[in-house]
Amino acid sequence: MKVILRNPRREIVIDGRRRVHALLAELDLAREGHLVIRNGTLVHGDAELDRDDVIEIRPVISGGA
Repeated sequence: MKVILRNPRREIVIDGRRRVHALLAELDLAREGHLVIRNGTLVHGDAELDRDDVIEIRPVISGGA
């Protein structure tokens, strides 16, 4: 699968299938701090990701006044 990471932007290729939580753990990213988007759709932590998917991982950004 093609994985696009934001901040900083980079792309990596990962072989095989993974669940979202396993992919984030493999990349050493906290689930609570990242959004995972598969082929343009936000997915939950137990979603199965296929090798042909394009995955975008974005950090959660919050702000205040």
